[in-house]
Amino acid sequence: MAIIEVSVIPLGTGSPSVSRYVAETERVLQRETDIKYELTAMGTIVEGELEILLALVRKMHRTILDMAGVMRVVTTVKIDERRDKETSISGKVAAVKKRLES
Repeated sequence: MAIIEVSVIPLGTGSPSVSRYVAETERVLQRETDIKYELTAMGTIVEGELEILLALVRKMHRTILDMAGVMRVVTTVKIDERRDKETSISGKVAAVKKRLES
């Protein structure tokens, strides 16, 4: 299982707002059943099998690139994949909260 953080940003759209494009990438994720995801203020965190996640990143990127008026897209991806134990979005957050309590 892997966790990624992905951000897909169109350039040169004539507006500084990107919420309409973020909504389209979220629609791509909503159609998937083998993942968990969480929208954050600066990107989307997605949990699943790495091969599935990488294919999703491509779909998200292409979805925005194919939108009217978009000539360029910059997609950033961070990948966290452990082999020593299972990880999850909620597990990573819980580990930090536990340390804050001590």
